[in-house]
Parts: sequence; structure tokens; C-alpha cells
Amino acid sequence: MSVTTHIARWDLDKTYLRTEFDTLRDLVKTAFERPDQKITNPGASTLLREMVRAGVRVHILSGSPEQMRRRLEDKLRLDGITWDSFTLKPNLQNVLRLRFRAVRDQLGYKLPALLASRARLAHAGEPGLGVTETLFGDDAEADAYVYSLYADFLAGRLGEELLLDVLKRGRVYEDVVHAAMDTARTIEHAGVVERILIHLDQQTPPDDFRAYGPRVVPFYNYLQAAFVLHEDRRLGPDGVLRVAVELVTEHRFDGDALARSYQDLARRGHLRGLHLDALAEELDGWLALGKIPAVDELKTLMARLPAMADNARAVWRDEEQVLPDYIALVEAHNRRRRR
Repeated sequence: MSVTTHIARWDLDKTYLRTEFDTLRDLVKTAFERPDQKITNPGASTLLREMVRAGVRVHILSGSPEQMRRRLEDKLRLDGITWDSFTLKPNLQNVLRLRFRAVRDQLGYKLPALLASRARLAHAGEPGLGVTETLFGDDAEADAYVYSLYADFLAGRLGEELLLDVLKRGRVYEDVVHAAMDTARTIEHAGVVERILIHLDQQTPPDDFRAYGPRVVPFYNYLQAAFVLHEDRRLGPDGVLRVAVELVTEHRFDGDALARSYQDLARRGHLRGLHLDALAEELDGWLALGKIPAVDELKTLMARLPAMADNARAVWRDEEQVLPDYIALVEAHNRRRRR
């Protein structure tokens, strides 16, 4: 068995897949869609495949109901995605137990699932403290809140007492609270969550996430996520270029749009302007092999990156990771319930 060194935890709805579930009609439509009818967000499947190719292990954690497992797994297989674990929400069980809050609640579902998955690493013989993580979510639910809470607990920045208070204030069912706390007490603490990437499906202003500190990166498209992962050394330069090619050939991006993706992240202080030489060398290697798709757009991107990287280095600040006020934020942790 290969040893895990880095994990990517992915949500599905609105993160990987274009999913609508704001109305009953949306829910019914989503439930009956065939795997080949489900639409992947532009660039997401390419990025995920490239991360797997780079040796990253994939763990799926989705709020979709357990009854959709077969269709969702078939969709991922169609996209060429492999994974290590696949966790879905037991909504039917919640309804049968009259736990109607749990159907929409994310704190009481995702946080215990994350803690349990982390605890299982030690039982599986993995080098627990050495396994780092990148978390992918979206702005339609509570992902930034839950992921940040999880990351800060693992890092030892918040204690069991505060975690317990958050779960109680978040109206998590009592038995779930007890189980989550029992699991939390078995986990070794280390700063293992490198990055939390939030897909702006709802077009939430990026500044809304500043409360969570520099670890959380809101992004509009998956080339932006690829740029961040490349700087983190979790994605090779070939992976970045393949995501760019997909956006050009399948989603009508041009070279300017590719460059603006980098510029936007740099302006917001999420890039350090590193490793552009690796991207340039990779593109040169592609060109030496002959005709490649989206060549003009890739050349435009590479021509503009050096100046943008200078701007990124000028803006970049090595900020200390802050501890969000989780108590103040917990009442609004479920965005859809608040609306």
C-alpha cells in the first residue's frame, strides 16, 4: 500500500459539479439526472486528474444524499477520477429519525466526518502528522467556516472547550456532539491543512472570507486554483497548462482571460509570484514536440505572467494565520438556512 503524504478533500455540489438545489424542482431534477447529464465545473475534472497524477490522494466529502452514490460515482468514473474515500450525507436516515435540522446542516455533518477521516489515518498505518491536506469547497454552504474550524483544531489553535461550544451553539444534535468530541480527543495536533480553496459559485465578494485569514483562497475558476496549487508544489506545471488548455478549447477563454485569472489572485494577495520558470520550461517542452492545442492563448498567458508576478511579489504579505471568531460566526454558518 502506498503511503499518503497529501490529501485533497473535495466537496461535489457547486464545487466539482454545477448543481442547483435551491428549489424542490432543482432537487428532483438533480436526483434523476443520469451521470452523463451531470455537468462538471470548467477545469475541475482536469485539475483533479492532474492532482491524482501528482500523487495526491482524493477524499470526497459531499452533502449529496447517500441515495445518489451510484450516479455520483459513475459520473466521477466518466471523468476519469479515482478516489480513496467517498462520504455522502445520510439524509434518509435523518428524516426517518425526525432530524430535520440535520438535512440542511453542514457543521454537524462535515466537521464530524472530517475529524473521523483524520483519525482513521493512524489506524490505517499512515504517518498521521506528516499527512498534509488541501480542502476544496464552495460559497453556497458553510465550507469556509467548517474547513477553517477543522484546520485550526488540528493545528491546536483552538481547544476542545471552544470546539464543544461551537457545536452546541451550532445546534448540532447531542449524540453527534459527543461522538465528534470523542473522535477529536484521539487526534494528534499539527498544522497540516495547507490551503482551503473556495469556489465562488454564488459570486460572493472575496473580501467576505478575510475573516478566515490567508489560508482561505476564494477563486472564480479552476485555473486560479491551479496557480495556487502550483505555488504550493501540489500541482506540476504540466497540470496548470492542461487546465488552461481545457478552459480555452472547451469554455472559450482567450489568452487575456487566462492572464486575468492570475492577475486577480495576485491583486488579492494570494500569489507570491513563484515558479514561473517551471511553467515557461514546460510550455517550451510542449512546443518542441510540435503542434499543441491553444498554443496562441498559452503564449499570451506566458508573455504576461512575468509583469504580473512582479506585482504579486509587491502585494504579497506573509500574514500570520488568524484565529477567526468562531462563536460570533457560528450563527451564520449555514448560508442557505440564513436566507
